[in-house]
Amino acid sequence: MDTSSKRHPKGLWVLFFTEMWERFSYYGMRALLVLYLTTSIMNGGFAYAENHALEIYGIFTGLVYLTPILGGIIADRFIGQRKSVFIGGIVMAMGQAAMAYSEYIAVPGGGEAIQTLREFWLFIGLGLLILGNGFFKPNISTMVGRLYAEGDPRKDSAFTIFYMGINLGAFLAPFIAGYLGESVGWAWGFGSVSVGMVLGVIWFWLEQGKLGTIGFGPKRQFKGEVEKLNLRDWGEVWIWVLAIAGFIFLFVKTWWIMPEAVTSWIVRIVALGAISVIAYMVIKNTTGKTEWSRIGAILVFCFFNIFFWSGFEQAGGTFNLFARDLTDRMIGSFEINASWFQSVNAALIVGLAPVFSMLWIWLGRLNPNTPVKFGLGLSLLAIGFVVMFMADTKASPDNLVSPLWLVAVYLLHTMGELCLSPIGLSMISKLSPPKITSLMMGLWFGSTALANYLAGALKSILETYLPGMNLFLFLVITSGSAALLMFLISPWLKKLMRGID
Repeated sequence: MDTSSKRHPKGLWVLFFTEMWERFSYYGMRALLVLYLTTSIMNGGFAYAENHALEIYGIFTGLVYLTPILGGIIADRFIGQRKSVFIGGIVMAMGQAAMAYSEYIAVPGGGEAIQTLREFWLFIGLGLLILGNGFFKPNISTMVGRLYAEGDPRKDSAFTIFYMGINLGAFLAPFIAGYLGESVGWAWGFGSVSVGMVLGVIWFWLEQGKLGTIGFGPKRQFKGEVEKLNLRDWGEVWIWVLAIAGFIFLFVKTWWIMPEAVTSWIVRIVALGAISVIAYMVIKNTTGKTEWSRIGAILVFCFFNIFFWSGFEQAGGTFNLFARDLTDRMIGSFEINASWFQSVNAALIVGLAPVFSMLWIWLGRLNPNTPVKFGLGLSLLAIGFVVMFMADTKASPDNLVSPLWLVAVYLLHTMGELCLSPIGLSMISKLSPPKITSLMMGLWFGSTALANYLAGALKSILETYLPGMNLFLFLVITSGSAALLMFLISPWLKKLMRGID
């Protein structure tokens, strides 16, 4: 940990660019997934109905944020964060390659056999991305926190800088992968983000010496102030990679032939087992009233986190379809790719993150505490959906609306994200008991997992239980109510945090 100066340690930039390439990989795929699934078979897609595609998107993005709980436990207890990042990066590169292959083997008029094979490789790719992300996501965020001593004032600023790395990758991905996927071929789009993930792994391998000794397992004996993976470590990394690939292959191969009743019971048992393991780990490693109080605060924040991300993650689903079907994307004779709108949020993050970072410092004692910042984030989300509801009521296939409607929504949602997300990451690293920091980071992403699933499934849920209810109006009501409640309980929640702001 570098605590000797006001400058950030060099390790932050190692993690910054590693995360940038991983987010390039993820957001490139995210910008393409729903469009790919709903495109006609003749054009290389799967011709899925919109609701079905959104449900797949919701399940996938939900599991992407759920598996970090498992990855956090494995890193904390056994292999450490550094090997976990390598494992996750390699597996995700393989997953993107499998997604590319699912379109590469497409043959117009190839019949049911080809489509079945394509679906097999599609779900192989999604499965690898889900588990790879579980190893990568919580552990690189944990390593950022461990670069700084407890109470170091630079930590919030570090997470904001780190968040800019996330969004730099997210900005570039839709332009590159989106253009290649929509204009050249879906395999080119997914292939480009696979290459991006490979570049991220190579960068992390070359620059890992700047991380000192952080990120290794609990039993590691250090020979100096700098530690790198040795041959035994790499052997362990590749054993994990091959085991994960084998598991996903067998899982996809057998899941389809199981009766639905059996798969439902498997899901319930796994969910119960996961909850039990998490509860056991938290109970075993949490002591004293202060730690338990802070754990309570984390759980409350996780609850409100669900409201925010179930709205925000409409971006990759309903917003993406709105951009394709109901937005006027012509500038003269040039047509904007629908996936390019996914870059707006990231561009705004890169531009606004330094402003927000300086704002929190400039406010000094007037700086809102974490609960109030959460309330502000939810309020801006609700206002964004007011704008989106107005756009939706004006739009039709015969009356395409200006792209400025979507840009305005992204601006409001981005400001809300900056009030909530980087502050949330920093808050978890500060509130968590030291032995289970990665686990609690995984739990944080677990709440985001549920939110992502709801984001994809919400349209179908409303059509089933509240027919006629406009999705965007519903989100105005839920996010606005959550914002009001967060403002009301913020004094009590601040007490639960026991001195952590």
